Amino acid sequence: MELTENALKVLRTRYLMKDEKGNVIESPEDMFRRVARSIARVEKHYNEDADYWQESFFNLMTSLKFLPNSPALMNAGKSMGQLAACFVLPVEDSMKSIFDTLKNAALILQSGGGTGFSFSRLRPKADIVRSTGGIASGPVSFMRIYNMATDVIKQGGARRGANMGILRIDHPDILEFIQVKRNERELNNFNISVAVTDAFMEALKRDQEYDLINPRSGEVVGRLRAKIVFDEIVESAWETGDPGLIFVERINSANPTPHLGQIESTNPCGEQPLLPYEACILGSMNLSKYVKDGVIDYYSLGSDIRIAIRFLDDSIDANIYPLPEIERMHRGNRKIGLGVMGWADMLILLRIPYNHSKAFELASRIMKFISGKSREASAELAEKRGVFPNFKGSIYDAPAMPRVRNATTTTIAPTGTLSLIAGCSSGIEPLFAIAYKRLVLDTELNEINQYFLEVAQKMGFYTDEVMNKVIKSGNLKGIKEIPKDIRRLFKTALEIPPEDHIEMQIAFQEYTDNAVSKTINLPNRAKKESVAKALLLAYEKGLKGITIFRYGAKRGTLVKFADSD
Repeated sequence: MELTENALKVLRTRYLMKDEKGNVIESPEDMFRRVARSIARVEKHYNEDADYWQESFFNLMTSLKFLPNSPALMNAGKSMGQLAACFVLPVEDSMKSIFDTLKNAALILQSGGGTGFSFSRLRPKADIVRSTGGIASGPVSFMRIYNMATDVIKQGGARRGANMGILRIDHPDILEFIQVKRNERELNNFNISVAVTDAFMEALKRDQEYDLINPRSGEVVGRLRAKIVFDEIVESAWETGDPGLIFVERINSANPTPHLGQIESTNPCGEQPLLPYEACILGSMNLSKYVKDGVIDYYSLGSDIRIAIRFLDDSIDANIYPLPEIERMHRGNRKIGLGVMGWADMLILLRIPYNHSKAFELASRIMKFISGKSREASAELAEKRGVFPNFKGSIYDAPAMPRVRNATTTTIAPTGTLSLIAGCSSGIEPLFAIAYKRLVLDTELNEINQYFLEVAQKMGFYTDEVMNKVIKSGNLKGIKEIPKDIRRLFKTALEIPPEDHIEMQIAFQEYTDNAVSKTINLPNRAKKESVAKALLLAYEKGLKGITIFRYGAKRGTLVKFADSD
């Protein structure tokens, strides 16, 4: 296996099995064998050759062409056995529900999963509590309790505690929610997003007020000028990177099982909208492995997608669920999410700049291919194993629709440490920098882009002086010794205009069942107007959600330039 030194560091820190003294007792090959064996056992239930599929899964993972989400690598074959990355739990308007959900979230976080919650059903601050005669403390106060609990759990030290907190734009406490993370000590274990409605966007467009609704009574209890609320979102997003936006009606228009309820929340990175108690197991194809002599090997990619979809579907049956309600929902809808990593690398290998029209066209074409092959593979499995149990009443329960095994098959995840293991670029992001430091738990890793090193040596501009300039600035801007076309090819995230980041997200979203994790990176000097423009453009262009991050907007950034403190 071609594992980098940084990949080995991460595997030893987080993934490989340890004895009671904390000594690593597993090699990377052993880990992949453990995972392949555990997932392939399921094949016996369907009278298939488990040994054959174990080898297929093992070979696909050890080639680093496909990796499942982190909990599968960490937990498969162990007593914990929890394999899913994404969960959404309901928070109802009662003390019992709030604390039952917190207990359930603790079990999920401990297993390496990430949890999403909508707090929109909780009555607003200062509302009456009839049972006690007291007054309510509001959603943000309970988010603080969830945040503190996550701090204590820290996911057993194997993953950062990750939560998504969502509040509807028409909740009376919306301004407190939007502003809360301006205090950098608040909600450090939460990403937060505002669930934005079409009615709000229409009021914003017309510069009008909109209604605030008390979720306890369903009554209108106030009005706010949409522009004031939007400006507060822009201010907070500019200052801290939070909140993001999710366009909740757009997400529900793509809900494959509307007969089971409305989607109110997503997982922590926003790429997986889920119903209450739903889970999803993710995996990603490493696109950098499918370029041969400057051409995409679609044949190999197609056949590997078939194996990856089977792996993810088997994982649903192999999973040891933290709660019976989650098992019932996940086995009922059998949602999986196959995505990609190494996209920026693929473009470099094809000599296409990230923000060129050819890159957007290719993104759309390749995701259409992945989506088509994923659905074909799901339909193949359905022929032998049956459609997902909640099929009746779903969007697929119609004459022209395919009979599929899985309610969803595609998701674009951020692939943080997975891409580090695979030695490729993250998700569909551009290169963050040519040289940078990355913080993984408490381990700081220095990285320099291997493709750039190869090109520099091959084209003869590699010198210590040039490399020192690159390491210092993190990008190639203004380094005259480097040819202009190479500087264009290796453009980094902060050099790419926000409109082009959004264009890339749109290209992938068009053919993705679930949603797309993508950060709209802005340089530190970016003005608030750029943030506002990006948020509006995301809605106009039809995205399901958007996250903006201005470099250096908060301390403890996980990826930073090599010369940063």
